[in-house]
Amino acid sequence: MNLQEAMQQLEEMGTAQNRKIYGRHGVGENMFGVSYANQNKLAKAIKRDQSLALELWATGNHDARVLAAMVADPVEASESLLETWANDLDNYVLTDTFSSFVGKTGLAQAKADEWTAADGEWPGRAGWHLVAHLAMKDQSLPDDYFTNRLATIEGQIHTRKNRVRDAMNNALIAIGIRNEVLEELALAAAARIGKVEVDHGQTGCKTPDAADYIRRTLARREQKAQKAAEKAAGNVAAKK
Repeated sequence: MNLQEAMQQLEEMGTAQNRKIYGRHGVGENMFGVSYANQNKLAKAIKRDQSLALELWATGNHDARVLAAMVADPVEASESLLETWANDLDNYVLTDTFSSFVGKTGLAQAKADEWTAADGEWPGRAGWHLVAHLAMKDQSLPDDYFTNRLATIEGQIHTRKNRVRDAMNNALIAIGIRNEVLEELALAAAARIGKVEVDHGQTGCKTPDAADYIRRTLARREQKAQKAAEKAAGNVAAKK
């Protein structure tokens, strides 16, 4: 698929209702308003295409940049490219999709360490989004890596920029559900932090209470594991 074909499909997929919704979430006017369901379908059809990703991003169109982050090749992601794209971020919707792409690259931890200290709202959000990704996906990292992040969250969350606070709260949750040791530390940090204020604009989004979210997630995980164990036991009994 070439750039013209991709842009045509994105335009055809866009709707006025989605443009209205994305606008409420801070996306600028240069967009078609394509749902993520359709973005995912198109990305699946394209697969990995680094050249196309670069062309899509260069258009400046929001939906094209979302698609770019979906079809870009993590193996070909240089540090200079990630920095260039990070500097182009202008809303949290694109920032989160971009961060998910960075999480697939070999630079995920380095960029998390760098961007969590950034002053800008969008690089800062990207950095904490990556911390959450590492907490959930990278089992090679020691607990110390995350205890240090907990200390930073506790010390800075109330003073960072709006959407950075949101991402820090999400990282706190992700760290808390990583293992039992970090669960206890994250719950204690959440209690000391208290309520996290985030302005979600003209949307129905709400900032989750980290401690409550951690407990409910772990309870669901335990319930799911128990049901799986009961099913396995039942299968064994049926075979006897």
